[in-house]
Amino acid sequence: MRWRLVWAVLAGAAAELAGVGLIAAAAWLITRAAEQPPLAALSVAIVAVRAFATSRGVFRYAERLTGHDVALRAQAGTREDLYASLIPPQSPRHGGADLLSRMVDDTEAVQDLLVRCLLPAAAALITAVAAVTIGLTIFPPAALVLLAGLAIAGALLPAATAAGARRWAARIAPARADLAARTADLVHGAADLAASGAGDRALRSALDADAALAALERRQSRVHASALAFGVLTQGLTVAAIVLLAQGAGVGSVGTAVLALMSLVAFEPVLPLAAAGERLTGILAAVRRLREVRATPPAVTEPAHPAPLPSAPLTVEVRDLVVRHAAPPAVTAPATTTATATATGAGDAPHPEPATPAAAVDGVSLALTPGKRVALVGPSGAGKSTLLAALMRLVEPESGTITVNGADVRDLGSDDVRTLMTGLTQDPYVFQTTLRANLQLAGPGKSEEALEAAVRQAKLQTWVRSVGWEAELGEDARTVSGGQLQRLALARALLYDPPVLLLDEPAEALDEQTADELMADLLDATHGRTTLLVTHRLRGLEQVDEILVLEHGRVIQRGTHRELVERPGYYRDLWESEMLTRR
Repeated sequence: MRWRLVWAVLAGAAAELAGVGLIAAAAWLITRAAEQPPLAALSVAIVAVRAFATSRGVFRYAERLTGHDVALRAQAGTREDLYASLIPPQSPRHGGADLLSRMVDDTEAVQDLLVRCLLPAAAALITAVAAVTIGLTIFPPAALVLLAGLAIAGALLPAATAAGARRWAARIAPARADLAARTADLVHGAADLAASGAGDRALRSALDADAALAALERRQSRVHASALAFGVLTQGLTVAAIVLLAQGAGVGSVGTAVLALMSLVAFEPVLPLAAAGERLTGILAAVRRLREVRATPPAVTEPAHPAPLPSAPLTVEVRDLVVRHAAPPAVTAPATTTATATATGAGDAPHPEPATPAAAVDGVSLALTPGKRVALVGPSGAGKSTLLAALMRLVEPESGTITVNGADVRDLGSDDVRTLMTGLTQDPYVFQTTLRANLQLAGPGKSEEALEAAVRQAKLQTWVRSVGWEAELGEDARTVSGGQLQRLALARALLYDPPVLLLDEPAEALDEQTADELMADLLDATHGRTTLLVTHRLRGLEQVDEILVLEHGRVIQRGTHRELVERPGYYRDLWESEMLTRR
């Protein structure tokens, strides 16, 4: 990558130098030919003009080819590194939309950093040095004027545009975010707005936000245009000053023409640096955001030499597992004056240590033998989903062990663990593509019969027949109902067919009848499969082999459905409450 970047810089500089040489040779040739010398005196200049004209195109093509190759490789590498740093998920502080923006927009900034900033700056610097050197050999005072003009256009002007970009970004970014939020409300909430009669008001609000953003962008464009105009003005004044100095010193028509045209062309690679300075501010901010994500510590520690995967049938044992989530960032108290601290006696008080968060999973033990089905029940926040995340190596336990056929999962690669234990998560995702493609995510090489079997087990065949395998599903499941979404996710899990199937709240947010039907179908489909089921619903759990009741991360009850219903406690209270609501 480094050598490709060097070749790109050299090719770009060679193209610019060829342009300077072309103009200088052409200026010398034209003015010298006007003196009607012998043709032999012009032959070298004629050949030089042809050589420079041809080589400029060749070098420009090479610069574009190598420069974009380097930029695209850098962008791909940055996106790959960013994606790798997010698998498994690292930190909850970055939302999905924010991560998407970093993955798409911020990684493209790496390409712009090379193509629009670094390569043009390097080519402009080399060209400026060459032009000033040529000027020194012809007329040193003209070279000094050229140096001053290039410094203004290539250093002071980009610095000014960068400062202006930072100031305008602080005003434009919130306005753009406000418009995006209002537009999203209009698009995604159109039905609700129409039902409440608030559509016109929301549209006017969005149009006002658009007008405010457009006004700010127009003012920014004026500043940008003024900077470009100032650069062109600097170019013109520099060339005029060089011509006046050369004529006053009696340099001669040939030397004056060469200096004037060469100086004019020397500004060509320098003038775009003003726009590069403006763009650089946004690029550096994007690079900082990428570093924030990549600097997030990994959620789990990968083994240096992963052990081989155990072979089926699998027995998963969890012993005395403790998982504690990271503590939230400390809140800094407002500063107090010395007099206030002394008066209240707080001046000598020690700063309180940040409280250690309670364990999300605290001493849980369970065993999943081949074909055994276990259900996890408990209130929200009891640690059920955290236990599943630990099994899938998405979080690192503080203590305790998880073994698969006696092998500690910490000795296995995280991706390998997830091939053994995975399934249906709380928030299944539907991509904007066909129904068939959404299913094939779980089994790219699966046959048509396997797809139909998974759909049939998830009791989704009636819907599939009605819409067809090639039906386009909307992004983020907007075109499917909650029951269809959960059944589609269940069909994916069954199609993938992991040795240990993990199901996290498959009936969440469904109506009673749909949830009951889904749970019944799910329990039928998982018969004979090693399954760990997280659920708030107790109906149908008489079919599972063992039920664990969690509260505050601890197992407070354990047994079969019949045993727990006969025993006073959380499970029986929840069962009686559920039965009452169904009457």
